[in-house]
Formats: sequence, C-alpha cells, structure tokens
Amino acid sequence: MTTRRNFLRGALAATGAIVGAGSTASVQARETHKVPEEALGLLYDATLCIGCKACVAACKAANNNPPEFSTVDKLWDTPLDTSGTTFNVIKMYRSGTMETKDAETNGYAFMKTSCMHCADPSCVSACPVSAMTKNPENGIVEYNPDKCIGCRYCVAACPFGIPKYQYDDPTGRIGKCELCRHRHKDGHYSACAEVCPTGATLFGRTEDLLAEAKRRLALKPGSVTTYPRGHLRHGQLKALHGEQEGKGRMERKGWKDEPNQNYEGEVGNYQQHVYGEKEYGGTQVLKLSGVPFEKVGMPKLPPYSSAATSETIQHSLYGGLLMPIAVLGALTWVAKRNVKPEEGDEQ
Repeated sequence: MTTRRNFLRGALAATGAIVGAGSTASVQARETHKVPEEALGLLYDATLCIGCKACVAACKAANNNPPEFSTVDKLWDTPLDTSGTTFNVIKMYRSGTMETKDAETNGYAFMKTSCMHCADPSCVSACPVSAMTKNPENGIVEYNPDKCIGCRYCVAACPFGIPKYQYDDPTGRIGKCELCRHRHKDGHYSACAEVCPTGATLFGRTEDLLAEAKRRLALKPGSVTTYPRGHLRHGQLKALHGEQEGKGRMERKGWKDEPNQNYEGEVGNYQQHVYGEKEYGGTQVLKLSGVPFEKVGMPKLPPYSSAATSETIQHSLYGGLLMPIAVLGALTWVAKRNVKPEEGDEQ
C-alpha cells in the first residue's frame, strides 16, 4: 500500500540518485573572451594630460549631449562624473601641497574616465535583451536603445561604473562612450583623441597602442622622445611594425595618412604597468600613469572577467538541471519533515 510516507521516501531517494549522478558530470566553464585582433581603442597617458578638458567638450559635441552643471551660476559645463549625458570626464588626484605634477606625494595628476571596452564585458553578459553587444570585428561595446528595456543590469554589472541611466529621458536609456563609432564612416575617429592638444589621448588598434605604451615604459625618465597625437598613422605604425605592415594597417581601417602631428617631449616617471593589458581579462582602452592607479581612481581587478565567472557559476548550478533538482529535493525534505504519521502507517 502506497502512503504519503512511502511516496516521500521514494521521492527523496530518486532525487538523491539524480543529484548524485549529475554531480559527477563535468561542467564546461568558459574562458574569458579575448580582445579581437582588429580591436580599436584608446591609449591615455596621464603624464601628458594637462587637464584642459577639451576632450570632455569634444565628446559632448560629437554625441549631441547637453551640458551639466555643478555650480549655482551655471556658467560652465562642469560634470563631476560620467552620467547618461556625459561619456567622458577628466578627474584629478591631489596630495599635500600639490607642487609637482604626477607625484604621489605633494603632487597632483589627472585621470580620464570613460568606457574601457572590455574584452569580455559584464554589461553585455548581464543584458537580457542584447541591447549591449560587443562588435566582433572592432570590439567596440555598442548600445542599442531600441532594444533596451531599462532594467539597468548593465549599470550594476560594470566594475568601472560606466553605463549610466538617463533618468530624465522619457523613454529611459543608457549613456556611455562608444568610441564615436558613428563618425568612423566619415573617416573620423574618437573626438576626445582628435582634439587632445598634447596627445594624452591617442586612438588606434589596441595592439598598436599596447606596443606604443610599452615603448614609453622602456624609455628613461627625463629623456626626450617623440609622441604621436590623434591616432597612430602610417608614420608611427611603420616605426612599430615596419613599412609594409604599417601601411597595410592604415589601408585596412580606411584611415587617411594625414600630416604628421608628432611632437617631442620629456618622458614621465611612469608606473611600470599598462592598465588594461591584463585587468579584467584585458580592455581596449589602455592607461599609463605616474601615480599608482588605485590612487587615481582605477579599481584593482583580477585578470579575468566577472562575466566568465558568473556564467561559470550559472553553468555549474544549472548544468544537468542540478539546481532545480536540488531545490526540489530540499522542498521534498521539508515536506517530509512536516508530515505527521497517519493511522495505519508504519512507525
């Protein structure tokens, strides 16, 4: 005779057997995605930055974004951080008397804040409707407002705190840097790099930018070197990769070999680290600084993306339906514990 007690015993046994069998199955955890071969990005060199914020104004103009004010008189566009309508800002590090630029003690330094265009972006992984996507060719993390449902999962997922929700927009949308991809078809590139007077922000292929960053780190502080401005054109690419390869890279991207904008300047006392080369599995925006990156506002991150980690956890929990079965087993155990013996049941 089947009683509730016998039924629950059988259910528990079956659940335990399934879970036990499933626990021996291997869960395939994916690796952190890599930066695409033709990835585009920026190199920001804080030792060259003078804090003029021309890049902030150019970004606003290129993206048709309104000004933001942090003062009562509203005389200047003075955003204090990135927002739904401010995709790029320059922040300042201050120490003591602030006598020396790029000095950790009694000095000051600048740091550019904008989208890092991660190799394996959490915002893309977290978006349930694919409003955030990563271009498979150039690696730009793109946003499609027509698909966005305003859930703001991307805002919570980003370790750099970059995607911001436009609360004043009646339709609700996210604002972030997209490397001015809408300007590429006309032969233009990121507005922040186009207008930078010192070359502190440089546009190009991430691979080329990394080579340029490492070239600078190898130089002796105080020596004089040539810095490219705008983007890495044929001249600079030729120096890094050779005549034919440099020319080929320019032609493949459709960039015009405009007049040389190089200039000479003193080499800064760099931290011997390219931020973004390893952080979070790699980013397409790379940074150099004379002050430790943690002190200029860049988070200390592991060499892998949390997108890979979170998806691995999901695969572990839901692979082979282990999580639902485990929950069912727990509920069955609770139900069994609360069942009172019925008359005629075996004790």
